[in-house]
Amino acid sequence: MHTPDYQGSHAGRSVLSLRRDQAAPAMDPHHRDAAAAAPELELEAFQRQVADRLVDLSSASADELLSLAWVRKLLDAFLCCQEEFGAILSNNKANVARSPAAERLLAEFHERSVKALDVCNAVRDGIEQIRQWQKLLEIVMCALGNRRSLGEGQFRRAKKALIDLAIAMLDEKDSSTTIGHRNRSFGRNNASRDPRSIGHFRSLSWSVSRSWSAAKQIQAIGNNLNAPRGNEIAATNGLAVPIFTMGMVLLFVMWALVAAIPCQDRGLQVHFSVPRQFIWAAPILSLHDRIMEEWKKRERKNACGLMREIYQIEKCSRVMSEMVDSVNFPLTEEKEAEVRQRVQELGQVFEVVNEGLDPLERQVREVFHRIVRSRTEGGSGSST
Repeated sequence: MHTPDYQGSHAGRSVLSLRRDQAAPAMDPHHRDAAAAAPELELEAFQRQVADRLVDLSSASADELLSLAWVRKLLDAFLCCQEEFGAILSNNKANVARSPAAERLLAEFHERSVKALDVCNAVRDGIEQIRQWQKLLEIVMCALGNRRSLGEGQFRRAKKALIDLAIAMLDEKDSSTTIGHRNRSFGRNNASRDPRSIGHFRSLSWSVSRSWSAAKQIQAIGNNLNAPRGNEIAATNGLAVPIFTMGMVLLFVMWALVAAIPCQDRGLQVHFSVPRQFIWAAPILSLHDRIMEEWKKRERKNACGLMREIYQIEKCSRVMSEMVDSVNFPLTEEKEAEVRQRVQELGQVFEVVNEGLDPLERQVREVFHRIVRSRTEGGSGSST
């Protein structure tokens, strides 16, 4: 993506005023401004709402960024933006129908959205992978959480689970290009052959192939996503601005999900090019930079996912493995106290993941279905 020759100015309002200034020159200026005010205010409000949500996300501390709670907040922000964007399209159906430029931009946006469905499925698969790690953590906690006494058999059981966990997490890193055929998807039960259903999409999102790549999919979503020029804003009666804005929100959210959650062939090398005249540009670029900084950290560079809890699982299980390998029997009181402390730390991570994974999966599912509904309910005159 490159920075286009952007004709627009400050804080959203002057961006949208281009369509007003270039439209209906014969109309009395006062009447023209009054007629344009209501729809223009709606478009400006959308820009402010997007900015507010991104500012809220970017205000996260270093410990909060990329946590499970933050990822859920990200998806909530996306769903709210998607709902507001849908309302704008619904209120401007006539404008879209009259403008070939708006129809083209909307069709391109829907193409990006369809590509995002595969990302949702890959993320769902990653969530399932975390659940498998969770089961192994539970074995460790059950084995070493005995309140009475800790014997060799319990340590053997814990050690086996920790080895299995280490192998599973290592396999996830190494097999990022060979995770296999995806078939546990949100759309699978709805994959009828009705042409109005999701089965009609070119992207068969209930089944991601072995050759599918999260990195390439994110690049495809961002392809040719450029800020609208002044003539496009005027030709679409201002709609080019929210369409571009929602496209950038879609790209960023999918990119952040791939960064956070284990996915097939993860990669974050996508260039975000947003003119700073957009009031939401600063927070989205700040978030991009902060996530890239996490990606580049030595201890995170080869992680399965940047979600903070994944790092904590890996760190706690590694410390626990080293401790289990070093124990001698009978246990001293000091060593037993250390074991119980480590189990408690592991339990804290386990609880956070246990409480957050199901709601996270429901949100990813809702994002998937919201995209499907927005695509099937219309907005573009062309079929894809």
